[in-house]
Amino acid sequence: MAFKKVWCALALGFLLPFSCAHTDFFTSIGHMTDLINTEKDLVVSLKDYIKAEESKLEQIKKWAEKLDQLTATATKDPEGFLGHPVNAFKLMKRLNTEWGELESLVLKDMSDGFISNMTIQRQFFPNDEDQTGAAKALLRLQDTYNLDTDTLSRGNLPGVKHKSFLTAEDCFELGKIAYTEADYYHTELWMEQALKQLDEGEVSSADKVYILDYLSYAVYQQGDLAKAMALTRRLLELDPEHQRANGNMKYFEYIMAKEKEANKSSTDSEEQEKETEVKKKDYLPERRKYEMLCRGEGLKMTPRRQKRLFCRYYDGNRNPRYILGPVKQEDEWDKPRIVRFLDIISDEEIETVKELAKPRLRRATISNPITGALETAHYRISKSAWLSGYESPVVSRINTRIQDLTGLDVSTAEELQVANYGVGGQYEPHFDFARANEPDAFKELGTGNRIATWLFYMSDVSAGGATVFPEVGASVWPRKGTAVFWYNLFPSGEGDYSTRHAACPVLVGNKWVSNKWLHERGQEFRRPCTLSELE
Repeated sequence: MAFKKVWCALALGFLLPFSCAHTDFFTSIGHMTDLINTEKDLVVSLKDYIKAEESKLEQIKKWAEKLDQLTATATKDPEGFLGHPVNAFKLMKRLNTEWGELESLVLKDMSDGFISNMTIQRQFFPNDEDQTGAAKALLRLQDTYNLDTDTLSRGNLPGVKHKSFLTAEDCFELGKIAYTEADYYHTELWMEQALKQLDEGEVSSADKVYILDYLSYAVYQQGDLAKAMALTRRLLELDPEHQRANGNMKYFEYIMAKEKEANKSSTDSEEQEKETEVKKKDYLPERRKYEMLCRGEGLKMTPRRQKRLFCRYYDGNRNPRYILGPVKQEDEWDKPRIVRFLDIISDEEIETVKELAKPRLRRATISNPITGALETAHYRISKSAWLSGYESPVVSRINTRIQDLTGLDVSTAEELQVANYGVGGQYEPHFDFARANEPDAFKELGTGNRIATWLFYMSDVSAGGATVFPEVGASVWPRKGTAVFWYNLFPSGEGDYSTRHAACPVLVGNKWVSNKWLHERGQEFRRPCTLSELE
């Protein structure tokens, strides 16, 4: 155990700037950029080995040249490169699967330099969870932004800097991951895409027989028996002795015969099935509103309400620091009132905050509403860190700025939280404040409920990544150097349920934000109660 700790310390000192423990790479683009340099280092070692035994390793040399070109591009702009979700997924796949296959191929005659480097670096590689997480992110982006499978496979996404595409083998891998999750809808989409690319003549190690085997079963599970039979027949044309396909074909024919008999006797069941399908489509109305708002669709404010929104110079209610130099403020929404402050944090301050936060980034958690314990969740894909005002004058200055412009006391606020979103990074609809059934949510802090939220946008996002409010139909888009502010509680202390909001998945780009949650205590004279509950 002691040796392991020393070894980790040495590895940290000379190789990577983060912990030996696995760190959920796919949940933060910021941490994934380190993997680009790791992969680049491996390519260099591999090329040294090729020079020594070039005549024996022609196949490996082609591999290395391909990756050398890829990593050379990636290291020039790691965040931009990984901002393309296809690039991020393929990085997970390469380091978790393909480098391992390469290691097995060359292990027998490998030189000491490459094998030692590979052994050291491998302990920092992404694992199956990362590869699966990146794959699920692609599927999530596909659904949220209504992306055609072929469009996503070809890498034709808005605002991309480094265009990339998925091979038939990559599509097959995505289909398999969906299959293991019993997600037959996406299994069908990606197996069909893999088959299409092979039919178009793409040279690949992916086998049509395997693809058709998965595809036919996924189609059957979704109730399309005729299509499942047609796919199974195609499989049997390629491999007439395929045992499972032959068995499935007999079973499908048996089911088809039974359905024909049932259809003769009654049509009532068809009507019931149609009603069931309609109900299934409507089972998550909030989900549909959320995804529409993420795409820039959905409810729009009426012209009459829009006329009530203004932009202005704001001095923090005659705060001495801002009388001579007021800040730019504009209204984003009226109910709940959401305001945006422009040019409110400088590029230099942003870089300082990011540098302070990056070594501390850990997988973001949520509070279990039943147990109160902090835990990770599939609906919050990001990493976060907390910064205190006493550790940096920049953070202290930011805290003071928030206090001056909101008029609220920040001494009872939580520390500045910095978040970096990963591949398809998101945070599904949630409340910032504790509801009536969560009376002990902030009991340990002793500062009451979260009265307000201040959110800095510390990067532009090429596509996606909006902050949306499904209850009212508001979409607030990231703009670097700006911040948005809203109250979570009415002056009475009751929660404003219209502030339910979400962070949309990042389609292309890299999203950095930081936020300050301000609490009730200390605001008694700064925001006094009113006689009306909803005033």
